[in-house]
Amino acid sequence: MKQFLAIAILLCSTTVLVAQDRGGRREDRQTRKEEKRQRTNAMIRQEEEGVLSYNKHNAFGLQLRSNGYGFFYERGKMTSPRWANIYGFEFTEVMHPKEERSSSAQGFLLGNSFKYGKMNNFYQAKLGYGRQYIFGQKGNKNGVAVIGTAMGGLSMGLLKPYYLQVNDQGADREIKYTPQDSALFLSNSILGSAGFTKGWSEVKLRPGLFAKASLRFDFGSYNESISALEIGFSAEGYAKEIEQMIAVEPRRTFLQVHVAMVFGNRK
Repeated sequence: MKQFLAIAILLCSTTVLVAQDRGGRREDRQTRKEEKRQRTNAMIRQEEEGVLSYNKHNAFGLQLRSNGYGFFYERGKMTSPRWANIYGFEFTEVMHPKEERSSSAQGFLLGNSFKYGKMNNFYQAKLGYGRQYIFGQKGNKNGVAVIGTAMGGLSMGLLKPYYLQVNDQGADREIKYTPQDSALFLSNSILGSAGFTKGWSEVKLRPGLFAKASLRFDFGSYNESISALEIGFSAEGYAKEIEQMIAVEPRRTFLQVHVAMVFGNRK
């Protein structure tokens, strides 16, 4: 009888504990669901009010510069409701103001166009760090947010020899500018450029620094996506002179403005 009573008490206690545990788990699940629902509602409310609310973002931009063109990739992380740290990579080509496209003696239809007196193509590969600040939220879902960006870092200049196709005493040759071929490089025997792929194995590196500032106008309808127009300016400086054109003073510093279309996502 005593054994039976002890077993009954043990079973009752176990049943009560299991019921309490299930009840506690049910309450925990309900609590988590409620917290998730509140966070979702808060994000929806912020989006309807035009508030950019996110933790990270990835952006890709295509830019037209006053002296060339390029593209960039940007990754950012919010540190406060208005501030974010950003990391970026940018690749651009810098055109010299005096370079002009010309046609060969055979004309555009029969010969490739080329740039007379051009010595080198000049490209820039940049790695930078900066800060981003939200000056103004959208105000509503269809508004425009104004975002300021400042960035600086390493700029690696790439000088690629510019090759021409020429007719040298009846034989076609591909040449770059050298003291030995200077007369032929500037003669009327030019057939056209040798193409984009020629000269990459002879690239010279020119390390330097850059700084960039811009304003971005984000007109995207959704908080998760980035659709923006960017206007800004930048500057680069290099340890060695950058030779782009023959008989033109080489430069070490470059200043330019740019306009870019920016696309991406937020999380």
